[in-house]
Amino acid sequence: MKLNKIIKWGMLALILVSVGLLIWGFSVGFESNGGKAVEVLLYWTYIMLGLAIFSWVIIGLIVGAKNNPKSLVKIGIAILGVAALCFIAYLLAKGNPALAYNGPEVSAGTLKLTDTILNLTYIVGAAAILAIIVGEIRMAIASKK
Repeated sequence: MKLNKIIKWGMLALILVSVGLLIWGFSVGFESNGGKAVEVLLYWTYIMLGLAIFSWVIIGLIVGAKNNPKSLVKIGIAILGVAALCFIAYLLAKGNPALAYNGPEVSAGTLKLTDTILNLTYIVGAAAILAIIVGEIRMAIASKK
């Protein structure tokens, strides 16, 4: 019961900070001060994403170890699969400069990372569409039997 309260109040705090940062960003203007509001919001996004991934892995490990110790192998395989997918997306990333970009020069590492994230988006989007199609086909076949 205590853990539920901690999670509930933690989520409320994160939501309030997020809304506060968003209101702050709108009040100071996203393009004023050299885009500092955008930087702050992006860093907050990184923090939230890190917390989400950390929570998913840790809670998955704790619950998995408690309920079914053999599920730890499945979690390990899933983590290795995600790591392999990220590595493949990184290998496929070209890191070419953006077309018609007139801003400050961007490092080669940033370009490579940006292309990696785009590749991950494409791969995961295609996998989601494929999963929907395969799922519908399986349901259609199962309902005819």
